[in-house]
Amino acid sequence: MKGALARLGIRGFKPELRRAPKKLPDLRTSEGQPLPPNMLEEMRRDMARLAVVRDQITTIEKARIAQLEQAPASGCNAMVVLLARVIGVGIETADMLVHEVLSRNLRDRRAVARYAGLTGSPDESGSKRREKGLAKAGNARVRRGLIQLAWRFLRFQKNSELTQWFQARAAQGARKTTMIVALARKLLIALWRLVTVGEIPMGVTLRPMN
Repeated sequence: MKGALARLGIRGFKPELRRAPKKLPDLRTSEGQPLPPNMLEEMRRDMARLAVVRDQITTIEKARIAQLEQAPASGCNAMVVLLARVIGVGIETADMLVHEVLSRNLRDRRAVARYAGLTGSPDESGSKRREKGLAKAGNARVRRGLIQLAWRFLRFQKNSELTQWFQARAAQGARKTTMIVALARKLLIALWRLVTVGEIPMGVTLRPMN
């Protein structure tokens, strides 16, 4: 929706807000014209679909929270509750990480990163060695979720040691797209240690216990 509006010279409008549909008729293009009728109706339909999806997500999250409250200290639920205390990690992300990777009996940090497909794929030829990027042989759902979480982590955990590590290397000119994958790998290992041995990552802020 933002892209469609940008083509008409409209920027800064937030279609994800609940009151956005009421403001559509007041929008003006770069030429001072209102939105074309077809586009106006299309935007309204898109916003209506967004509202439905948002309501469905809310319903799912409430059901998940109710399930956790029934047995918060048993099995994987205890891991999910602990992980969700990390500011920036939602219930759905915590549940996915616990059930997909963190609750598995993985022997060490390398096995954890390898399961998520966050290890390198080296190409060795004689004395030469170069990285060909991610191996991508692990769990694709976990990998995508972790990369999204890593971007979120930078926003909500600015004082953490992991964020400072990322910012320091970004300031040195490292590519952010490459560094975010490295951060996702480090973050996964840190969260694995949190739920298995109770080690809180340095500088990470937790929500208070209910």
